[in-house]
Amino acid sequence: MAAHENVQQVLDRSVAEVGIPGIVAEVKDGDRTWFGTAGVADIATGSPRVPGEYFHAGSSGKAFTSATLLALEAEARLSLDDTVNAHLPGVLDVNVNGYDGDKITIRHLLSNTSGLFATGLAPEVSHRYATRSGFDRHRFDTFSTEELLRVAVSQPPVGAPGERFEYANGGFYIAGAIIEKVTGNSYADEVDRRVVQPLGLTHTRVRPTTETGYPSPHPRGYSSQFLKDGADPAALTPENWESLMEEPGLPPLDVTEFNSSLGYAAGNVVSTTTDMIRFFTAMTTGSLLPPKQHRQMWTTVSTEGGYWMPHARYGLGMFEFDERATGGRTLRGVGGSLWGSFFFAVGTPDGRHTVAVHTNTEWKSWDLMFKVIEAEFGVSIDA
Repeated sequence: MAAHENVQQVLDRSVAEVGIPGIVAEVKDGDRTWFGTAGVADIATGSPRVPGEYFHAGSSGKAFTSATLLALEAEARLSLDDTVNAHLPGVLDVNVNGYDGDKITIRHLLSNTSGLFATGLAPEVSHRYATRSGFDRHRFDTFSTEELLRVAVSQPPVGAPGERFEYANGGFYIAGAIIEKVTGNSYADEVDRRVVQPLGLTHTRVRPTTETGYPSPHPRGYSSQFLKDGADPAALTPENWESLMEEPGLPPLDVTEFNSSLGYAAGNVVSTTTDMIRFFTAMTTGSLLPPKQHRQMWTTVSTEGGYWMPHARYGLGMFEFDERATGGRTLRGVGGSLWGSFFFAVGTPDGRHTVAVHTNTEWKSWDLMFKVIEAEFGVSIDA
């Protein structure tokens, strides 16, 4: 099929011109499926990438968190308009860290409009992982929920609740803790009970904090996303981070084995392209959640000015492209990046046409996603 041939060309160019070690794409178009690959799963052995590989889905896990909380709301266990203090009093204390737990709601957390700062810029995180030597030294560090909640509020607010979009993992850390408080169960167990099992995602789970590898088959993960030697992570800002990154051309670091507890409810799901297409389909069509909760997931806010993907609007853990950039066509998506892994799925709201892509290196630019969208859907989005 010509459209899929165009996708294959994007995959080939991504390896040849962008330096991605290995990439796969799976397309579901009605009753038909297509799988394409380019590059390698392992630089050392040259082994190819294959269908059914497990990978870390990065911030796609935010959508699992949102779906779990929406399911709890449907059972009247909570409301998305509940304040944080209603469930976790003291975590957000305006007199201690500037965040008012009586004004920030669960909805604010899930839509990245809570006013929390960009968690990845916290010194507790950047000093451990920002350089190659730091990553190697700390790759097996384990973060407890209590530590993550402290990191989430360790820097001042960037705005008032509901004022603006700012992509903040910390909001999802708090959301995960609310799930645990309300249910009395672990975050992983609740995601499994309310999302993974109902959808039959047999190759998907929240990664245990004791696990540092992947089931087979899986690609090796490679990273070049580090600061220059001598760069001070404390100087890192959303405006200057690109200028502080390593120069291109250095060999990538093998980051396959690492502890991903830092992801927690902001993104610590291991899955496959097939399972993620099934998950995306359920989220975009509303087959998992009741109509009220489904509408809430897709009530979106502008991401403009939030140092995130251009031409997009953010729902609850998922995104939708601004129709002004797609010529009036509605396309939705989910995705995320972590060391050695970048995944996204984009498709139509009816769930009939979806493309899922994974690379065994982290996000480099939005250009890959936009080129795949143009190749598969015929929609040109100007990055």
